[in-house]
Amino acid sequence: MSAALIVALALQTAPTPIDDLSWMAGYWLSCEGGREVSETWSDPRGGLMAGVSVTVGRSGRGSLEFMRIWPVGETLAFLAQPSGGPATVFPLIESSPGRAVFENPEHDFPQRVIYSREGDVLTGRIEGLANGQPQSMTWTYTAAPLNDRCPS
Repeated sequence: MSAALIVALALQTAPTPIDDLSWMAGYWLSCEGGREVSETWSDPRGGLMAGVSVTVGRSGRGSLEFMRIWPVGETLAFLAQPSGGPATVFPLIESSPGRAVFENPEHDFPQRVIYSREGDVLTGRIEGLANGQPQSMTWTYTAAPLNDRCPS
């Protein structure tokens, strides 16, 4: 076989970088602190992943965040759109099986978005500086059937 054909075959069979994040796909539910937070991620397809997070607070009022992971320039990036606002871009800076770190040091807060998975538990974390002080928030989700709800 020619070297060009071997390279072409290797490129066809090698997973694309977005495929390395397939462990995020699914419906994830958190019932902590009197809030219901669901996060839904599509599987990787067409070079992207689409996500949505719905939070229902103690008052029963909801909030929504649209998210996506797709190529921006030469790398993948996490784009967050809380409450329908403009998207903030967080380029992928670290990826390993079951862990992805996205970072935008120019953003006010957060500067980092971190996802990790162990078994049926997905953890989402945001961190950075707010008013010069280190801040973070962590969500722990469990895999659940689509549209499952927290017990009342």
